[in-house]
Amino acid sequence: MCSINKPHRIFGIRRDRGGAREGFALIAVLIALAILTALGILVFTLSTQDVRISSKTVGEKKAFSAAESGISWLAQNFDPENLGSSAVTDKRIDDTFTALIDPNSTFTISTPAVPSYGPPALPSPGYAVGGSEVWGQTRHVAQVTGKSSNYSSRVDIDAGLGYGPVDITTLYR
Repeated sequence: MCSINKPHRIFGIRRDRGGAREGFALIAVLIALAILTALGILVFTLSTQDVRISSKTVGEKKAFSAAESGISWLAQNFDPENLGSSAVTDKRIDDTFTALIDPNSTFTISTPAVPSYGPPALPSPGYAVGGSEVWGQTRHVAQVTGKSSNYSSRVDIDAGLGYGPVDITTLYR
């Protein structure tokens, strides 16, 4: 004989008087745990994504700084009589060009060349001495690449150079 007041178990859930009141608490805890786990995974994903983005930004800034140092080096060492002497490969940044020394940042400069478009020289108004002489600047282009090996980042800059004043009477015509 079965008593109405006596609780019994069906599939591991204690049942009282036809209801599943104690089994509801277990289901509510499991749902709350699933929601908190999903929220934790979301927070972890967003925080690691922020770290990746900021790391990439730092790497790009270091590579850009290396490229700027390369442009400064090129401006100081440019020799239009010997264009090959202006080319360098994987030169480390030293304290001459920047206060922030990073031994893992380097720059590379391609051999400067006369641009394939436009005139080879540009006249400079105000430099005429008299007569038929035209004074101006010769044009050159070089690619400067800055790299940061710590962050595996790279920045390429096409640099334009003007050298002068030089007599461009025969070049300009």
